[in-house]
Amino acid sequence: MDLDEDARHPLHRSGVAHFRHGEIAQAIESIERALAQGADPAVCHRDLCEMCRLQGQLDQALSHGCRAAELDPDDGDAHYNLGLVHYDRGEITDAIACLRRVIALAPDHAAAHFELGEALLLDGDYRAGWEEYEWSIKMPGVAPPMPPTQKPYWQGDLLDDRTLLLVADQGFGDAIQFMRYIPRAAKRCRELVIACSVEMTPLISQLSGNAKVFRLWRDAPAFDCHARLSSLPRLFETELDTIPAQVPYLRADPARAAHWKRRLGTLAPAGYRRIGVVWAGRPEHGNDRNRSMTLKQLAPLAALDRVALVSLQKGPAGGQIGGYFGPAPLINLAPEIGDFMDTAGIIDALDLVVTVDTSVAHLAGAMAKPACVLLPFAPDWRWLRDRPDSPWYPSVRLFRQNRPGHWSDAVARLAEFIGKH
Repeated sequence: MDLDEDARHPLHRSGVAHFRHGEIAQAIESIERALAQGADPAVCHRDLCEMCRLQGQLDQALSHGCRAAELDPDDGDAHYNLGLVHYDRGEITDAIACLRRVIALAPDHAAAHFELGEALLLDGDYRAGWEEYEWSIKMPGVAPPMPPTQKPYWQGDLLDDRTLLLVADQGFGDAIQFMRYIPRAAKRCRELVIACSVEMTPLISQLSGNAKVFRLWRDAPAFDCHARLSSLPRLFETELDTIPAQVPYLRADPARAAHWKRRLGTLAPAGYRRIGVVWAGRPEHGNDRNRSMTLKQLAPLAALDRVALVSLQKGPAGGQIGGYFGPAPLINLAPEIGDFMDTAGIIDALDLVVTVDTSVAHLAGAMAKPACVLLPFAPDWRWLRDRPDSPWYPSVRLFRQNRPGHWSDAVARLAEFIGKH
């Protein structure tokens, strides 16, 4: 979205200010009034398109977006906003067309390239999708994943006697998904070094063999080429039917797994199925308003016979446990979780994991543990479209919203599935 700094109408400027303070409802009201008072209609409709989308008002957003593109067919940002609306509405062919129109008007529009990449990947067009996905590093406001270097970017070729640096460049879930390629990369170089966060170190170390894994750039050893972890699917020319889905590729530490098995043995009633639950991701995530839900919305699971819920929920959403009064026992292990190896140990002791689209879904899938993932109507690209399974994680089953913003149908289908299995 490109809110026009120079819009002349004061109510439009007021709307922009509200938007930047996160006051979306007030922003919409101000710009609607500006539009009624004669402000530039193309700009107003363009901005209202994005604002309504963020409020979940997708029908209104579509109307504004179509009108903006009609009024100013050469405004790339109008087509960009409209493309995002189409994506959220599940109209992926239309989204792709809009984003291609943006790129035709502005070939260096990084956000359009990246969103196009996600739409193509969601649609299963991996060959074209990976190329556009590479634009993630050029997105406005995205910090570079490593300090400037003159060393070349790796193109997947054999490096013989040279050293390759891999950088875990995205979120925890992305890193878990893409780290499956590390052994392949290690076979194409003499030596491998990996930069990652402290949280990912114990997981990546399971796949990196003798590679040096470091966190601080001052500790970086010499290297000859570098690549981002998120580039590896493209560099290895991954298609839907060549996804390396040999699981498990991550495992729980035996000592921690034994600890958590004993711990759950003292907390969960004997003979009850132990179902781990995560209902919300990090609030800072750009799509958290769509992917997260509330503990209360998982009530159908709590009504199942002989089930014990085990909360793996971290962050502010964990406070919802204080209002839980469901019939199933709810065991809150989150305060005892120190790192991902604790989470892996708990998952190893569970019968099933139920989660929204968070790193826990990736961890359970990478461990080949049974997991059910609740997805928004417009899911992240990695879950593809209209299928109940994931080629990335064979042990994962997907439960999708039937309508944007509505979890009840998906949770009901999930509860029915668990009840029958």
